[in-house]
Amino acid sequence: DLMWNSADRSEIKIRLLLFVCNRMCTDLLIPGKNLALNGKATQSTLVENPWAAFGHAYNAIDGNTDSNYDHGSCTATEWQENPWWRLDLLDEYTITSITITNRGNLPERLDGAEIHIGNSLHLANLNVAINVLKAGVISTIPAGKSETYTFDSGISGRYINVFIPGKNRLLTLCEVEVYGYPTPNGEKKLSQAKLYLFLSY
Repeated sequence: DLMWNSADRSEIKIRLLLFVCNRMCTDLLIPGKNLALNGKATQSTLVENPWAAFGHAYNAIDGNTDSNYDHGSCTATEWQENPWWRLDLLDEYTITSITITNRGNLPERLDGAEIHIGNSLHLANLNVAINVLKAGVISTIPAGKSETYTFDSGISGRYINVFIPGKNRLLTLCEVEVYGYPTPNGEKKLSQAKLYLFLSY
């Protein structure tokens, strides 16, 4: 019988997909992958001793949502003007959502923080930043809780910046999760479009 049933077609699609997909394609087609886990984090300053050992920038992307600062899975800057935390995804992605977990005490310290996404290595001077979009503002997140910010159309960028404008502010994050897919361009975009058309047949 030359007619293929739906199971045969599905198996062929899966085999072809596994054959042609590179790393970028795999990232794109697997939902729910936290991109932050493979990134690199930095922050404007590190809180002074005796709290410094618990406040490193990496703690916000260690996969641990423990909101107790003393357990060593949160970040903390010094008290300063315009403190910031930045995640480098190491490549450009289209971000569809970001989930932020606040610390279990003193949650009001995060109030008013802004989320910026883009391809610019801007620091505190947002006025000179280019290719950066303010994706959201954290009005408040209850103590120890997580809040998800969703971007229906997706926002493209390599860097995720969390920034608190103002003087004498301290920035603490207990986890930052980033979800999305590699931003296609050029030949990769064309190849992915062809692949989507095939898979939807």
